[in-house]
Amino acid sequence: MKLIGSLTSPYVRKVRIVMAEKKLDFQLVLEDVWGSDAILKMNPLGKVPCLVMEGQDSITGAVFDSRVIVEYVDTLSPVGKLIPERGRERCEVRTWEALADGIMDAGILARMERTWAQRSDEQRSPAWINRQMTKVTAALAAMSQGLGDKPWCSGSHFSLADISVGCALGWLEFRFPEITWREDYPNLARHMDKLSQRQSFIDSVPA
Repeated sequence: MKLIGSLTSPYVRKVRIVMAEKKLDFQLVLEDVWGSDAILKMNPLGKVPCLVMEGQDSITGAVFDSRVIVEYVDTLSPVGKLIPERGRERCEVRTWEALADGIMDAGILARMERTWAQRSDEQRSPAWINRQMTKVTAALAAMSQGLGDKPWCSGSHFSLADISVGCALGWLEFRFPEITWREDYPNLARHMDKLSQRQSFIDSVPA
């Protein structure tokens, strides 16, 4: 399998970590979606990550959107089941993923408004940026409350919930170092430190 993505995308990182935890072989193909339209051949939405099945070279052989990809990848190997099959436990893990993805979604929108070269300073909207960052702040508080003093986000073992939270927090450290979530939420800092010791996280640090 080929995973089309970038080294800075938190969504790509989530897929890379899942595939590493599942001990699946794949080739990472780097793609700059801002500098090239090549991704459109595999994903008409022009986004990464995009997982391409072996021997395929068109949209019909591709799986895109990180949530869809990790759902599929978790079925490919019995090693380290990351998403419960059914019931309340499954819903809880996917809700954690949605919360983490929401932080990244809002953060990316705020960052693009701040930095997109095709906007002048006069065209940028501080109100829009503040609205998105309010979502980030609220989601961090919800994460901290949900984690409490538990060893893992959901249930009694490592899951997609922890991977998603780790990717969101790692991306905030990378793109928004001014956000003081480590000081504000020590339990999230401890959890991130624990996750950062896993080889899958070490091998996928954004750069």
